Amino acid sequence: MSQDQSLANADDLKNDPLLLLKVSISAARYLLKCEIPFHVADESEMSFQSGMFLETVKLIRDTCENVREASLQNPEESNRVETLSMQKDIVTCYAQEILKPILEEIGDDVFTLIVDDYSDMSNEKLMSVVLRYVTCGIVKERFIGLIHMEETSALFLNSAIESLFAEYGLSLKKVRGVGYDGASNMRNVFRDLKALIMKENDSVYYVHCFAYQLQLVVVAVAQEHYGSRVLFDMIPIMKEVVGASCSRKNLERESQKEKLHEAIGYKEIEIESELDEDFPILKVVDACGGSHYTTLSRLVDLFSYVFDVLEYIEVEGRNNHSRYQAYSLLAYIDSFDFMFYLHLMLNILGIIDPLSQALEKKDQDILNTISLVKSTIRKLQEFRVDGFDLLLKEISSFFEKHDMEMLNMEEDYVIRRQKINITLRQHYEFNCFNIVVDMQIQALHDRFNDASCELLTCISTLNPCESFCDFDTSKLMRLAEMYPYDFTCEERVTLKLQLDLYIDNVQHDERFANLNGISDLAKMIVETRKHLTFPLVYRLLKLALVLPVATPSVERCVSAKETVKSW
Repeated sequence: MSQDQSLANADDLKNDPLLLLKVSISAARYLLKCEIPFHVADESEMSFQSGMFLETVKLIRDTCENVREASLQNPEESNRVETLSMQKDIVTCYAQEILKPILEEIGDDVFTLIVDDYSDMSNEKLMSVVLRYVTCGIVKERFIGLIHMEETSALFLNSAIESLFAEYGLSLKKVRGVGYDGASNMRNVFRDLKALIMKENDSVYYVHCFAYQLQLVVVAVAQEHYGSRVLFDMIPIMKEVVGASCSRKNLERESQKEKLHEAIGYKEIEIESELDEDFPILKVVDACGGSHYTTLSRLVDLFSYVFDVLEYIEVEGRNNHSRYQAYSLLAYIDSFDFMFYLHLMLNILGIIDPLSQALEKKDQDILNTISLVKSTIRKLQEFRVDGFDLLLKEISSFFEKHDMEMLNMEEDYVIRRQKINITLRQHYEFNCFNIVVDMQIQALHDRFNDASCELLTCISTLNPCESFCDFDTSKLMRLAEMYPYDFTCEERVTLKLQLDLYIDNVQHDERFANLNGISDLAKMIVETRKHLTFPLVYRLLKLALVLPVATPSVERCVSAKETVKSW
């Protein structure tokens, strides 16, 4: 660029009446692209922080003479384009531009609605709306907006979704699936919302969103019972108290040797690493961030270590707060309530853990997963009938191992110093055990009802693995019947003929020989242009793919909630 051209451009910038607005737009674009929050909690005049948006604008102003001069010459305009309302307008414009291609991709096609709840920095309740759809054989999930939950009722949320859809030219009649986080505090409201949507559209189906961990659903459901809630509320507190106690390491080194030698004498455990390198109590703390089943297992195995460390912190804690927390935790974990709910939830999570792990696998085997669902429900029902006495034996053995006194379960149950004419056994069996187990059985029935299991069974016959060995025309015809708005009577007749020709065609096409799932199948059908030859089969594929079974993209969509929370 010549010097004359450079000077001319500088003059243009200097005389540009929209220069300051363009600076704000550029700052917003940069922050959005980098997923950086615009604001901090305190942006008052007394604060040293002014938020990333204002800091970015200031940086541009300090490094660009034309912008600095324009700001000095027109301070009112400079302030106006940096206001919160202007920032919101800019972000809204960007959002609309981003949504345009998404809405064009969806067009008049079907999609699944996935919702979740969040709280922003001001603790305002928000509901995120994500659409899952198929375009050119590729499954996509796209965040399309947030709904401010002025009311936490299904009717309000349903109305808000209808308004959002109307704004974007979408229709609830095109929804074919509904998904939500079963571990959310709003799950009961979302369940009612799902029922409202399914009532208006009988082609909408709910299946468990495989990207959500089932163990979190189990814990969330259990927390609806007071005793279980206390147990799971205690775990993060224990993690904080024990994890923050640096001096506990020296205590463990000395006390662990004696306890390990004692345990080795009974052949209960084996040493696989040096004592100085392996602190069992740390495994309990680390497990708090992972599997709840692992966490509870560690607590049972290493109960004596936990107890000793808490006793130490109660006396030698670094401040009154940590000492009081240790005191409260000791009082709780020394109680029968703790032992009961610890072993109860360990048994429940142990029964459900294989299913939870199967649902989280990348390579979904839908038929085996459905079979495992049914087996899990049956085992929970057996546990409901026969498990209480076995649970008491486990707890009694645990008490005996740790030289603790077991309750006499035939004594009267006393609440607030008053007898209520039931025994301890009756209380823990009918008011605690039965209720908690029944809640878990009902939760699994809700998430894997007969309709969703039949739907998934039919979908599994589309699997291209092992030369389409699971292909079943009758089940695929049943799948089409489950979507009356997507296949007319005439199209169903044509579909049967297409399916017979389709399976012969793809089984003899080498390009379809090494596919790993229906997602790969949909892509290959589009790449080979067979979606034009077998349009009704491709329609079935799209209906199957919009359901939120696990794919890497779904997991990215779910994990993105941390980004949403920061805005």
